[in-house]
Amino acid sequence: MKLTSDSKTLAENKVLILYILNKINKCINNDSLLKLVLSIQDMNYFYFQQFVLDLLEAHYIVSHSIENETVYEITELGKETLSLTQDLVPGIIKLKIDNTVKAELNEIEEANSVTSEFIAYKENEFTVKCKIVENNATIFEVQSFAGSRDQAKLIADNWEKNSSKIYPEIMKLLTTTDESEKKH
Repeated sequence: MKLTSDSKTLAENKVLILYILNKINKCINNDSLLKLVLSIQDMNYFYFQQFVLDLLEAHYIVSHSIENETVYEITELGKETLSLTQDLVPGIIKLKIDNTVKAELNEIEEANSVTSEFIAYKENEFTVKCKIVENNATIFEVQSFAGSRDQAKLIADNWEKNSSKIYPEIMKLLTTTDESEKKH
Protein backbone atom coordinates (compact mmCIF):
# COMPACT_ATOMS: atom_id res chain seq x y z
CA MET A 1 0.00 0.00 0.00
CA LYS A 2 1.37 3.38 -0.95
CA LEU A 3 0.67 6.26 1.42
CA THR A 4 -0.49 8.16 -1.63
CA SER A 5 -2.87 5.37 -2.64
CA ASP A 6 -6.55 6.02 -2.90
CA SER A 7 -8.22 8.00 -0.15
CA LYS A 8 -10.69 5.16 0.56
CA THR A 9 -7.84 2.84 1.63
CA LEU A 10 -6.34 5.58 3.81
CA ALA A 11 -9.72 6.27 5.41
CA GLU A 12 -10.33 2.53 5.98
CA ASN A 13 -7.07 2.21 7.88
CA LYS A 14 -7.81 5.22 10.06
CA VAL A 15 -11.30 3.93 10.79
CA LEU A 16 -9.78 0.52 11.54
CA ILE A 17 -7.58 2.13 14.23
CA LEU A 18 -10.57 4.03 15.63
CA TYR A 19 -12.62 0.82 15.65
CA ILE A 20 -9.91 -1.03 17.58
CA LEU A 21 -9.48 1.81 20.09
CA ASN A 22 -13.23 1.96 20.60
CA LYS A 23 -13.39 -1.81 21.03
CA ILE A 24 -10.70 -1.94 23.73
CA ASN A 25 -12.17 1.13 25.45
CA LYS A 26 -9.04 2.00 27.43
CA CYS A 27 -5.64 3.61 27.05
CA ILE A 28 -3.08 1.62 25.08
CA ASN A 29 0.55 2.30 24.24
CA ASN A 30 1.86 2.66 20.69
CA ASP A 31 3.55 -0.77 20.50
CA SER A 32 0.46 -2.56 21.80
CA LEU A 33 -1.84 -0.70 19.40
CA LEU A 34 0.49 -1.53 16.51
CA LYS A 35 0.48 -5.19 17.55
CA LEU A 36 -3.32 -5.22 17.58
CA VAL A 37 -3.55 -3.52 14.19
CA LEU A 38 -1.01 -5.93 12.67
CA SER A 39 -2.92 -8.92 14.08
CA ILE A 40 -5.89 -7.75 12.00
CA GLN A 41 -4.35 -6.22 8.89
CA ASP A 42 -0.95 -6.00 7.28
CA MET A 43 0.25 -2.41 7.58
CA ASN A 44 3.58 -0.67 7.19
CA TYR A 45 4.91 0.71 10.49
CA PHE A 46 5.49 4.18 9.04
CA TYR A 47 2.00 4.35 7.55
CA PHE A 48 0.59 3.26 10.91
CA GLN A 49 2.49 6.09 12.63
CA GLN A 50 1.20 8.58 10.06
CA PHE A 51 -2.38 7.39 10.57
CA VAL A 52 -2.01 7.81 14.35
CA LEU A 53 -0.62 11.34 13.84
CA ASP A 54 -3.50 12.20 11.51
CA LEU A 55 -6.03 10.91 14.07
CA LEU A 56 -4.32 12.94 16.81
CA GLU A 57 -4.35 16.12 14.69
CA ALA A 58 -8.04 15.62 13.90
CA HIS A 59 -8.73 15.14 17.64
CA TYR A 60 -10.25 11.70 17.01
CA ILE A 61 -7.75 10.23 19.46
CA VAL A 62 -5.80 11.76 22.31
CA SER A 63 -2.45 10.87 23.82
CA HIS A 64 -1.48 10.88 27.49
CA SER A 65 1.76 10.18 29.27
CA ILE A 66 1.51 7.45 31.91
CA GLU A 67 4.68 6.36 33.68
CA ASN A 68 6.87 7.96 30.98
CA GLU A 69 5.01 6.13 28.22
CA THR A 70 2.66 7.62 25.66
CA VAL A 71 -0.75 5.97 25.50
CA TYR A 72 -3.70 6.62 23.19
CA GLU A 73 -7.44 6.53 23.57
CA ILE A 74 -10.39 7.43 21.37
CA THR A 75 -12.15 10.75 22.04
CA GLU A 76 -15.88 11.47 21.94
CA LEU A 77 -15.34 13.13 18.56
CA GLY A 78 -13.55 9.97 17.43
CA LYS A 79 -16.49 7.84 18.59
CA GLU A 80 -18.94 10.08 16.72
CA THR A 81 -16.79 9.92 13.59
CA LEU A 82 -16.51 6.14 13.93
CA SER A 83 -20.29 5.76 14.14
CA LEU A 84 -20.57 7.65 10.83
CA THR A 85 -17.68 5.90 9.05
CA GLN A 86 -17.45 2.38 10.42
CA ASP A 87 -19.10 1.04 7.26
CA LEU A 88 -15.75 1.69 5.55
CA VAL A 89 -14.32 -1.29 7.45
CA PRO A 90 -15.51 -4.52 5.81
CA GLY A 91 -17.71 -6.75 7.96
CA ILE A 92 -15.21 -9.62 7.82
CA ILE A 93 -12.52 -7.31 9.26
CA LYS A 94 -14.88 -6.17 12.04
CA LEU A 95 -15.61 -9.80 12.88
CA LYS A 96 -11.88 -10.54 12.95
CA ILE A 97 -11.34 -7.55 15.25
CA ASP A 98 -14.17 -8.62 17.54
CA ASN A 99 -12.72 -12.13 17.79
CA THR A 100 -9.06 -11.17 17.97
CA VAL A 101 -8.92 -8.04 20.12
CA LYS A 102 -9.83 -9.64 23.44
CA ALA A 103 -7.28 -12.47 23.13
CA GLU A 104 -4.55 -10.17 21.79
CA LEU A 105 -5.25 -7.55 24.46
CA ASN A 106 -5.00 -10.15 27.24
CA GLU A 107 -1.68 -11.34 25.80
CA ILE A 108 -0.38 -7.75 25.53
CA GLU A 109 -1.47 -6.89 29.07
CA GLU A 110 0.14 -10.04 30.43
CA ALA A 111 3.38 -9.30 28.58
CA ASN A 112 3.38 -5.70 29.77
CA SER A 113 2.54 -6.53 33.36
CA VAL A 114 5.96 -7.99 34.26
CA THR A 115 9.00 -6.04 33.11
CA SER A 116 12.66 -5.76 33.93
CA GLU A 117 15.50 -3.62 32.69
CA PHE A 118 19.08 -2.96 33.63
CA ILE A 119 21.05 0.22 33.26
CA ALA A 120 24.85 0.47 33.24
CA TYR A 121 26.41 3.25 35.28
CA LYS A 122 30.01 2.14 35.01
CA GLU A 123 31.72 -0.86 33.47
CA ASN A 124 30.77 -3.17 36.35
CA GLU A 125 27.94 -1.25 38.00
CA PHE A 126 24.36 -1.85 36.95
CA THR A 127 20.97 -1.05 38.40
CA VAL A 128 18.30 -3.65 37.72
CA LYS A 129 14.63 -2.56 37.88
CA CYS A 130 11.93 -5.21 38.18
CA LYS A 131 8.26 -4.18 37.93
CA ILE A 132 4.70 -5.40 37.91
CA VAL A 133 2.25 -3.09 36.15
CA GLU A 134 -1.53 -3.45 36.13
CA ASN A 135 -3.94 -1.09 34.38
CA ASN A 136 -1.07 1.26 33.54
CA ALA A 137 -0.14 1.64 37.22
CA THR A 138 2.99 0.21 38.84
CA ILE A 139 1.87 -2.01 41.71
CA PHE A 140 5.33 -3.34 42.57
CA GLU A 141 8.85 -2.20 41.77
CA VAL A 142 12.21 -3.24 43.17
CA GLN A 143 15.70 -2.04 42.23
CA SER A 144 18.91 -3.92 42.84
CA PHE A 145 22.62 -3.41 42.27
CA ALA A 146 24.47 -5.85 40.04
CA GLY A 147 28.27 -6.09 39.86
CA SER A 148 28.44 -7.31 36.27
CA ARG A 149 26.45 -7.33 33.05
CA ASP A 150 25.96 -11.10 33.40
CA GLN A 151 24.58 -10.72 36.92
CA ALA A 152 22.27 -7.89 35.81
CA LYS A 153 20.98 -10.01 32.92
CA LEU A 154 20.51 -13.00 35.23
CA ILE A 155 18.44 -10.93 37.69
CA ALA A 156 16.33 -9.41 34.88
CA ASP A 157 15.75 -12.77 33.18
CA ASN A 158 14.97 -14.49 36.48
CA TRP A 159 12.38 -11.80 37.28
CA GLU A 160 10.75 -12.19 33.86
CA LYS A 161 10.51 -15.98 34.22
CA ASN A 162 9.80 -16.34 37.94
CA SER A 163 8.03 -13.17 39.08
CA SER A 164 4.93 -15.18 40.01
CA LYS A 165 7.06 -16.98 42.64
CA ILE A 166 9.37 -14.11 43.63
CA TYR A 167 6.72 -11.41 44.15
CA PRO A 168 4.64 -13.35 46.71
CA GLU A 169 7.81 -14.27 48.63
CA ILE A 170 8.95 -10.66 48.80
CA MET A 171 5.47 -9.54 49.90
CA LYS A 172 5.40 -12.28 52.53
CA LEU A 173 8.77 -11.17 53.89
CA LEU A 174 7.68 -7.52 53.88
CA THR A 175 4.38 -8.15 55.66
CA THR A 176 5.34 -10.83 58.17
CA THR A 177 6.48 -9.76 61.60
CA ASP A 178 8.89 -11.80 63.67
CA GLU A 179 7.26 -13.39 66.74
CA SER A 180 10.09 -12.07 68.96
CA GLU A 181 9.25 -8.51 67.87
CA LYS A 182 5.63 -8.92 69.01
CA LYS A 183 6.73 -9.66 72.60
CA HIS A 184 8.59 -6.35 72.98
